[in-house]
This record gives sequence, structure tokens and C-alpha cells, in this order.
Amino acid sequence: MLTNRPIEVPVHLGSQPARAGVGGTDSADGLLLVAHGSRSPAGVSEARALGDAVAAERPDLDVAMGFLELAEPPAGPVLDELVARGCRRITVQPLMLLAAGHGKSDVPALVLEGRARHPHVELLFASPLGVVPELLAIATDKLVGVGGVGLPLLVIARGTSDPDANAEAARAARLLAEWSGARDLELGFTGVTWPSVPDALDRMARLGHPRIAAFSWFLATGRLIERARDQIADFTSATGVEVVDAGYFGPDPALVPVIGQRRDEAIAGDHRTNCDTCSYRAEWPGLADRVGQPRGVGHSSLAAEHREGHSHSHAHGHGR
Repeated sequence: MLTNRPIEVPVHLGSQPARAGVGGTDSADGLLLVAHGSRSPAGVSEARALGDAVAAERPDLDVAMGFLELAEPPAGPVLDELVARGCRRITVQPLMLLAAGHGKSDVPALVLEGRARHPHVELLFASPLGVVPELLAIATDKLVGVGGVGLPLLVIARGTSDPDANAEAARAARLLAEWSGARDLELGFTGVTWPSVPDALDRMARLGHPRIAAFSWFLATGRLIERARDQIADFTSATGVEVVDAGYFGPDPALVPVIGQRRDEAIAGDHRTNCDTCSYRAEWPGLADRVGQPRGVGHSSLAAEHREGHSHSHAHGHGR
């Protein structure tokens, strides 16, 4: 029987009551977009382009962007800058598709640490973008654009050690196949878990598919996308199977309303991160020490010593 023990910080970060006598109706609203970061300049540029699109669409908000790692500026100091500019209510929005360790621990830690530094400011945590119809429509449009609709579909996702997040990736893949009318489906992960992208491709070849479509459930480009594309090229060279690459989400303007919706939900106290079966709640074999773990353990974006060492000790694992 699975048991949970109390965690050391609040689970629900979607709404924090405003402090009486501070701010009021004239207080400025801020929106902090927190991206993962990447060693790929193109990936960082795409994240910033999405932030620019949000800022252009929402001139009523003070919109800023920060990164967890691998890119500048770090999210913590950007939060402090928003406060210094007069924001008295700031929504912290993870620019992440699925909620794994970064969305469930690192960005919430950013909010908790920010609340400790700025007790007079209302800080809200918004949900990651999630698996929603808007994203399925964007992905299908990209499949249409390359003639991939109706073909057997390979969905490529970033693997994680959180079983719940991997299950969400499988859910996204199945829903995209249903949405786009794919005739068959395989899911391949770029690392950490199974099946790998080469293994998923091999399965599709063994089924006799001469032509397949691929979509990467990634927000921006990076080393993992590049590696997956190299693996696809090797696969095509070895088997002759044509792979139609529909790309990834990128800074698509259709993402902007989804980000706005997540902000509105946070203000209303409606938090939607998948978490019922995540490794921070359920005692998964081999991961029981995560249950009740404080936010940001080992990953806090404000821990300078961690941030300096993370790009070295985890370079192979992240590869972003």
C-alpha cells in the first residue's frame, strides 16, 4: 500500500492571498516566464521570441523572462527586478510543456524563495502548459505543413525520471495521433527512460512502414532535438524508410493564449499540474526518497553553488 508523508512546503502554490494594505487596485501586475535554458543559441532565441510575443500581446503586464540554467539571466534575479520596478502581483509561469522535476520542484522553489524575500508581494505559481487542445492543434498544423497527416506517427519527447511525466508524454502522443488521424503510433524518448528514439524507429521499420512522420514534443530547439535528428538521419540511411520531420512547437503565436489562460487560472487559484501519481507523492520503487521532498532540493534556481555545478555534473544527462 502506498503511503504519503507530509511535505515540508505547501503543495498548492496557485494562489497566495494578497497582503492587506499593500498594492491594492493600483498595484502593477508582472508575469515572469521561466524557461529551462539551453546550450543552443537558437533554442534560447526561440524562448525569448515567445516571451516577446507574450509581451506584445499583453501590454497591460510587465513581462520578463528568466532561465533555470544554461542561459542568462537566471530567473531569481529577474523576479527581484520585477519587484524593484513596482510589481505587486507577479505570476510565475513555467515555459514548460510537461510537469517533471523542473515544473514540480524548481519553479515552485523560485516562488517560495521569492515569497520569503518579498513578503509584501503577491507571488502566484502558474501551471506548465500541459497537454491541451491548443497544443494538439499546433502540432497537427505542423504535420499538415509537411504532408505528414495520416502517416504512422513517431512522437519524440524528453525523458525524465518522474514516471508521471513520462506518462503525460505518452498521453500527449496518443492524443496527437488521434487528433491528426495517424495510422500507427510510437513514442521515443531522447534520454533517461525507454524506449529510445532509435528503438522506436526500429519498431516502426519492423512493422513495414515505408514512410512515417515525426513530431518532437519540445517547446524549442536544442541539443536533444539535434541528436534526435541525427538518429533519424542514420535510421533513414540504414533502412531507406522516409521520415517526414514536422519539427517542434517553437515560438508559435498560438501558444500565447495558452500562457494567458494559465496566468488567469493561477490568479483564480486553479492549479492544473499533473501530480496525483508523480514521484513526489507516490512511493515509486527506487524513488521513495522523493516523497515529501522540499521544493528545489538539488535544483533550486537560486542556489548559486548548484547552478555553477549543474552544467558540468549534468551536462550529459540534459544535453539541451
